[in-house]
Amino acid sequence: MPSRFTVACVQNCATPDVQHNIETSLRLAAAAAADGAQLIATPEYFSGLQTRDGLFLPGAYPEAEHPVLPAFAAAAGKLGVWFLLGSIGVQNKDGRISNRSYMISPEGEVVARYDKIHMFDVDLEGGSYRESATISPGDRAILAHTPWARIGLSICYDLRFAALYRRLAMMGAQVLATPAAFTRVTGEAHWHVLQRARAIENGCFVIAPCQYGKISGGGECYGHSLIVDPWGEVLADAGDGEGYIVASLDLARVEAARTRIPALQHDRPIHVNDKGEGWQSRLAGAG
Repeated sequence: MPSRFTVACVQNCATPDVQHNIETSLRLAAAAAADGAQLIATPEYFSGLQTRDGLFLPGAYPEAEHPVLPAFAAAAGKLGVWFLLGSIGVQNKDGRISNRSYMISPEGEVVARYDKIHMFDVDLEGGSYRESATISPGDRAILAHTPWARIGLSICYDLRFAALYRRLAMMGAQVLATPAAFTRVTGEAHWHVLQRARAIENGCFVIAPCQYGKISGGGECYGHSLIVDPWGEVLADAGDGEGYIVASLDLARVEAARTRIPALQHDRPIHVNDKGEGWQSRLAGAG
């Protein structure tokens, strides 16, 4: 297995027009491929997004009818690259939507699917969001196997749940994918520090494509797509606006970081006292 490969993160501002978003993302992906990218990642809901009364309304279709999948399968073959589709809206038979990532090979095959687990139900200064009102959560941690690395999949709000990334690292992930449509309010406060923390605590590279700009119907995405190394160094930052970033990932840096700080080896199970006693009460009675 090669120890080094080149990744890119595409950064777009999705509109409700799915075909327009596909064309924009493919144009950026082609430019990234021309710059040497072998794996190209897109943001969460890159192919369509709008909001209404705090609800997330992606351009959703049944998987078998979704226009994104054949378009990117064909592009993967034409460009000779792997695609991580950060997420698209997939219409389910029960009327709800799955927020789903796909890993697509150069042969156009879907080699992994991941449904976002954690739902973004929050109240912010810029507005309230209730993702769970329209989106059905997943419940499985997923690794995508590529010729270079095992990549742990996640989406946006998952970033705040460190246990998921620890599980992925324990499953063998060397790279963590965190595609997002992070809000500007939360992005300015937490985006960089959370991405670096997930990289550092697990000794993994992090690839984090994020949408930028105003969302139709209300809201704004932060941008600043990132590629972070296992020591927490930011290798590339897309800033604001449309574009892409590229970086070379040397998997020897994963092993080096984990050797210097072997936190995965030191991880221990934590048992909860089922009687509800805290250490304070035990110490108080010990003297």
